[in-house]
Order: sequence, then structure tokens, then C-alpha cells
Amino acid sequence: MNQPTNAQPDYGNWVSTRLIYAPAVSSLVFLALAFLFPPSIIIAAVFLLVAAYFVYARRLFSPQGGNVQQRVWDLLLAHLDWDGQGQALDIGCGNAALTIAVAGKYPAARVIGSDYWGGNWEYSKGVCENNARLAGVADRLSFQKASAAALPFDDCDFDAAVSNLCFHEVSDARDKREVIREALRVVRPGGKFAFQDLFLLERE
Repeated sequence: MNQPTNAQPDYGNWVSTRLIYAPAVSSLVFLALAFLFPPSIIIAAVFLLVAAYFVYARRLFSPQGGNVQQRVWDLLLAHLDWDGQGQALDIGCGNAALTIAVAGKYPAARVIGSDYWGGNWEYSKGVCENNARLAGVADRLSFQKASAAALPFDDCDFDAAVSNLCFHEVSDARDKREVIREALRVVRPGGKFAFQDLFLLERE
């Protein structure tokens, strides 16, 4: 069955629906318990507020709301000072939104997206490939399952690399600096590397 011609890539939302449903269901449970134990209504209200917060956050991240996700990707690409010639790598590509954006900005480039695609996320290699096809760039993109801590590429394989909010999630590297060094390993001397992430600083 063919996809509709107006079908668009689905990049999902960084705020999972599970973050909404879990507190919402908990709120209903404690609301029911309030008939037997009235103070439970306070706990029900707290869970309801948590669910409402995540509904609001999900809206902000969506294209219909604040479009925060797109603004974050645009910020990263604005800092990738690359001529677009050669091969680029998106480390922790998720559902390929940034991978596809790189391909769109640099039409002469070949782009590879790598990700572990663990069970905690609603992403997969199949989702990435479908999004690339819908975006019209599938002929220049490929995807490979890999941990960011052990990239299956040779030294200096890439002319550019990007990564967005991936490194702090890499569970098989205790020291996240090692993940950054691994990313730099696969970028050729003089190549370009742009990433955004969140790290906790340990105080001595």
C-alpha cells in the first residue's frame, strides 16, 4: 500500500506520552481511593498537576506549540561550519530528524545516522528509513545500530559529525568525555564537529 503523497516524516516528541499517562492513571487511582480515605484526594491532585505539566511540555516541543525541538536542531546546525563536501555522521540520531536536516542543508553530502535505539525510546531504524524516504533524501542516507561509546567506523572516516542530546544517555561509558573522544576519533583532521548536550559537573 502506497503512502499518501502528502505524508510527512514523523519525528515524534521528546516528551513521551508515558510521562502523561502514568501520572494521569495514578491520579484516577487515588481519586477512587478518596471515597474510602478522603486525604487521598490531595495525592490525586498532585499527580493530576504532574500530568498537566507534561501535557504542556509536550505541546511546547511540538510543531503546533512552541516547536522547541526544531529550534534546538536549528541551533546545532547553525554552529556546524562545514562546506558540505564529503560524508557526515549523526551520532545518536534517534528518529533521524537531525540526520535529515543535515542532508537537506548539504545536498552534496552523504550522511550516516547511528543510534542504539534502546527500548526506552519510541525510535527505530525502520522509523529513520521511512522518515528519510518521506523527506526525499533516502538515496543519500543510511543508518546503523551502534553505541556512541564504540562507533563501528575507522579513524577519520567522516568530514563532519553532529550529535544532539545523546552523550549523557550513553550508559556504557561512565566518563562522558570518552564518548566525545570517540566522536572526534572518526572525524578527519580539519573536519567539523558540532554537538549539544547536558552534563552534570562533579565538584571536588
